[in-house]
Amino acid sequence: MNYIDPHIHMVSRTTDDYEALAAAGVKAIIEPAFWQGQPRTEVGTFKDYFSSLVGFERFRAAQFGIRHYCTIGLNSKEANNERLAEQVMDLLPLFATKEGVVAIGEIGYDDQTATEEKFLRLQLELAKEVGLPVLIHTPHRNKKRGTYRTMDVIEEHGISPHMCIIDHNNEETYREVLDRGYWCGFTIYPGTKMGNARMVDILQVAGAERVIVDSSADWGKSDVLAVPKTAKLAEERGIPQEHIELACYRNALTAYAQSGQFQESDWLNPLPVDQRNLFQGNSVLRGGQTPRVDEGSSEYLIQ
Repeated sequence: MNYIDPHIHMVSRTTDDYEALAAAGVKAIIEPAFWQGQPRTEVGTFKDYFSSLVGFERFRAAQFGIRHYCTIGLNSKEANNERLAEQVMDLLPLFATKEGVVAIGEIGYDDQTATEEKFLRLQLELAKEVGLPVLIHTPHRNKKRGTYRTMDVIEEHGISPHMCIIDHNNEETYREVLDRGYWCGFTIYPGTKMGNARMVDILQVAGAERVIVDSSADWGKSDVLAVPKTAKLAEERGIPQEHIELACYRNALTAYAQSGQFQESDWLNPLPVDQRNLFQGNSVLRGGQTPRVDEGSSEYLIQ
């Protein structure tokens, strides 16, 4: 079975993780812009970060047979620095229409402040302007209140639920999210958010319509193979194969294909991997390492 991990932060991971993803059948990934663990203090750091998502990280993934996409946005945690957030808002339109950008996100609430809501609303309007789906981060604290409030705000802005992926759901929130017509994301993250077994329990009860499984693997204790591992457990527990495919592949494809940037043919008919290729003079290899060169690869290329 093929998989998509539609929420994973590979800028925080190693090339070994890319190899593991490819070996497990993950064909495509989406990397949302997010908080990197330490607050950024200058707008230039955001510019460089966004550039890496649409540039080197896309290249790095391809060198291991993974198709990389991203979402662009100002995350809720950093939205509270209002002066800096205003400058970041000026950057976002420059990146939102670049190749491989499939949504505005991840955006939403953290502490659920008025300032966070201000920038949530501004980015919802940006999504409408550029015609992209929205990826929503739901808060870790007071999740139910924040999730419901987020959906209310989205509806105030006239954005259809089918254009929004509400992520980081749990047993407390998912029914309302589904009932209101949104794509319902679940993050399989060890010790918090949602475990593999809990996710399978939900699939048994709720089915897989508009359900999306992801890893949100990042710089913390997390698992890049959360999607295929959840699929395996679901199969062992008798979940119908078509439900597993929906939750771990097909629904993400349908939701993000609305961007016009996310097409199955991109990874089902990929270009051969050639690790001799460079990105701005840089390789994914180090001195003495043997490059992978698939049959049919192009000549040596400097990008």
